[in-house]
Amino acid sequence: MKTYKTLKTLLSILTFVLLSNVIAAQTNPDSLTTKLQQAFTTESLPGMYVIMTDGGKITYSHGFGYADVANQVPYSASTIQNIGSVSKTVIAVALMKAIELRYFTLETDINDVLPFKVTNPNDPNGKITIRELTNHTSGIVDNPEIYHYSYHFYPKLRAYDSVSINTLNQMGFGDKLRDTTLAQFFFNYLSPQGQYYSKANFGEGPAGSTSSYCNIGSALVAYLIEIKSGFTYADFTRKYILKPLKMDHSDWHIPDMDLKNHAYLYLDLKNRFPLYDLVTYPDGGLKTSPEDLSKYLMAIARHDKRLLTEASYQAMFTAQFSKEHPPKNINLTYRNKGIFWNLYTNGTIGHDGDDPGIGTFLFFNTTTGKGGLFLTNKYLPNKQAIVDVLVKEAAKK
Repeated sequence: MKTYKTLKTLLSILTFVLLSNVIAAQTNPDSLTTKLQQAFTTESLPGMYVIMTDGGKITYSHGFGYADVANQVPYSASTIQNIGSVSKTVIAVALMKAIELRYFTLETDINDVLPFKVTNPNDPNGKITIRELTNHTSGIVDNPEIYHYSYHFYPKLRAYDSVSINTLNQMGFGDKLRDTTLAQFFFNYLSPQGQYYSKANFGEGPAGSTSSYCNIGSALVAYLIEIKSGFTYADFTRKYILKPLKMDHSDWHIPDMDLKNHAYLYLDLKNRFPLYDLVTYPDGGLKTSPEDLSKYLMAIARHDKRLLTEASYQAMFTAQFSKEHPPKNINLTYRNKGIFWNLYTNGTIGHDGDDPGIGTFLFFNTTTGKGGLFLTNKYLPNKQAIVDVLVKEAAKK
């Protein structure tokens, strides 16, 4: 009897301890989910998904809110959306593969590849290298009178709200370019005989002297790959990146996507944007899911040889700017540039993305090997609250 009472007491204590741990885990203000939920609520986001990784496995995977608010469809690991400028990291990988295939080098003059000649009117005797395109010092700039018209909307494929369209129009976004290929666009933008050619398409020369973040210059790298490979950039990335990593739900153009899992993209918690592509799609047009993107993140973080050689990874993540002689308009206090990738001084490598109705971030910690990503279906002016939570989590050993 005494033994039974003792056992019963021990079971009661054990049950109390277990329940206390469960309650603590649910209410612990320092838990990752709690912190992310706070940021999600504060930013009034419709939906969001977060994944944390460690080597070859996912260690955290959690959705918040909705991919479709009106019908309360949860934002899941298989939800698809645009990822904006995180797409530029794919250009980096594709470029390093093209270099491995000996199409060109980082020091190649773009005029040695292009079928027309590019001359910066502010530096007529200078040259532009592929390296300068990758670190945004080429002298080619995004002329808003042209670039914002490179978006192509699909209003007939999805319900959308007029408030969102009016907001896009007020911001200068439109669907006015007839170009359907990179070849057409870049001839029109960079050739003196082109329809959109203007001195405003170029910054102050010479190349390499001034930093100016440039979507068009980034997409130009993809066009150079097209010229040398004979593939469209979309097909090149499918062959060398998406298929090897089994990113089966990722692609570049809305007509090629299965839209049943595509998130609605929001101006706010109510008003939806139509689906869209970009003429310069390599710079920000990849559509993917958190699950697919985590495969990419883990491959990059562990230097997966299915994509690139170790030498290519090392080159891709080498700092481009010296502290002694940085280009104008760049502050190296918080980050340097690799080949498109951002090299942050907190020990992480990554990139963020923005576009109408989207906010994204992808990174990994070079010391711990851990990484993370988040996708949200609303433009987020300041991602820092979420980024800080994820970066701190990845720094834990």
